[in-house]
Amino acid sequence: MAQQPSSGPEAGRNQQAGGEDAPLKVEIYTWRFCPYCIRAKGLLDRKGVIYNEYMIDGDETARQAMIRRAEGRRTLPQIFINNRPMGGCDDLMELDRTGWLNQLLGIEA
Repeated sequence: MAQQPSSGPEAGRNQQAGGEDAPLKVEIYTWRFCPYCIRAKGLLDRKGVIYNEYMIDGDETARQAMIRRAEGRRTLPQIFINNRPMGGCDDLMELDRTGWLNQLLGIEA
């Protein structure tokens, strides 16, 4: 699971070298008709999150890259926030239920 995020308005920002803030980076690997992928994207959409989606239907090379990034997890979706693997749909829903997702995304509750 991800490290505890900082709180306040800077929670959704990355600190770069030189003290500059970088925008939040959210990525999700999906299959087109996967109900869990659709559900996870729906949650991110409702929160107004801009994310990069990688549809990997039938692309074994992309799937292998996802598995490496996801620390061996093979299920879809796989969600990454600031290059950290967050897990799948159930993990994302649990982060939301506990309030951690808003903190990771820098969203005021």
